[in-house]
Amino acid sequence: MMGLYVPGYSPVHRLGAAPKLLALMLAGIGAFFLESLPALAAANLLAVALYAVAGLPLAETTRQLRPVAILLAFIFLFHLLLTEWQSGLSVVLRISALVLLATLVTLTTRLSDMTDTLTAALTPLRRVGVSPARVGLVLTVAVRLVPLLLGELGRVREAQKTRGLERSVVALMVPFLIGALRLSRDMGDAIESRGFDPD
Repeated sequence: MMGLYVPGYSPVHRLGAAPKLLALMLAGIGAFFLESLPALAAANLLAVALYAVAGLPLAETTRQLRPVAILLAFIFLFHLLLTEWQSGLSVVLRISALVLLATLVTLTTRLSDMTDTLTAALTPLRRVGVSPARVGLVLTVAVRLVPLLLGELGRVREAQKTRGLERSVVALMVPFLIGALRLSRDMGDAIESRGFDPD
């Protein structure tokens, strides 16, 4: 769900990155104070309503949330077996509300806007030796690397499958690590060639 901005002109899209990130932070704090199942269910319904307001395509949203739904099903099953279903449902509803809101922010906010907002928010920490520009660069690179590394892993997996080596961990991990190192080297060269200066 990282860096997959979906262009649009909805009120959610037009809202700045700073208010959205602040609202997400407050929602993350507030979710731990919600105890009743109806309140948690209402939080999920509110998040779904915001998706409708944002006018996000259903296919893209579903694709982004499918892995999380599988994880939540395992969490609920774990609680069902070891605790009680009310506890499991409470945990699942709390996590799903936060994931829905975080995904909404990601899909309606450009990565550059989020990075600029976080860099500006970290400016006061310059006094204690924190470089906001470096933090912003690390965030941008990390977000960019996730889909690139997943793509690299998919290519290596397909190549090893054609060679009949899909069960070999070594045959999968060695080319993947080499590709990841090559990718990080190329990205470092690109940053250096553009004369990045955090100061």
